[in-house]
Amino acid sequence: MAQRSAGRALRALLLQPQARAAPLAPRGPAASYGTSITSAKIQVNGVHLHYQRTGEGSHAVLLLPGMLGSGQTDFGPQLKSMNKQLFTIVAWDPRGYGQSIPPSRDFPPDFFERDAKDAVDLMQALKFKKFSLLGWSDGGITALIAAAKYPTLIHKLVVWGANASVTQEDVRIYNGIRDVSKWSDKVKKPLEEMYGHSYFAKTCEAWVDGISRFAEKSDGNICQELLPDIKCPTFIIHGEKDPLVPQAHAEYIHKHIKDSRMWGTISLV
Repeated sequence: MAQRSAGRALRALLLQPQARAAPLAPRGPAASYGTSITSAKIQVNGVHLHYQRTGEGSHAVLLLPGMLGSGQTDFGPQLKSMNKQLFTIVAWDPRGYGQSIPPSRDFPPDFFERDAKDAVDLMQALKFKKFSLLGWSDGGITALIAAAKYPTLIHKLVVWGANASVTQEDVRIYNGIRDVSKWSDKVKKPLEEMYGHSYFAKTCEAWVDGISRFAEKSDGNICQELLPDIKCPTFIIHGEKDPLVPQAHAEYIHKHIKDSRMWGTISLV
């Protein structure tokens, strides 16, 4: 689902003049992925985070995957086909996802804030002084928090499939995907290949429990109070057939980020 929208979203980053990013300083051993994509790990906040990197452009962009996702599973086409002259792309695996294991993934009350700090600290460890964020689903929520809390570091922001709160209706939807045996083979297969069935199933259940806890608050808040603090150019995308995130969430984010733009008619299937 992320892959269809990402190309359009990345083009949106070109709408305004770009800020020059500091060149990437490789750290640690890097394995070659073809001729233009490298993979490596770097220690950030006590965890060895895996990332992929491609391109030599002046505009640095971090790609943030969704729940259970990784750079490769969620952004493979972008890593392969994006304009390498315009962008320097970093796609990361959040702690407990993809190849950033150990540790096992967990969902404490501040897991989105933890991911936001990890993401920003990763880019700083890679010597980028300023960069844009492109996040979908949970990665979109993480990107919203990062843009609000670290405004001097974020150039531009693109999010889709994101929400700033959790409603009881959302909890009902989330519980509908708790049992991964009911997922389509197209979605399930790459995740089972990456994690094995047990870790995949256990982590999905833990995610449902973790994100549903936000609905126990009176307003279901995840990061609503932070949205007005986002000052960078922001583009919000919503898929009209998104099965997990009702459009009202995208509209709320658009309303509460000053001068943001929204595109809400992208088909995800």
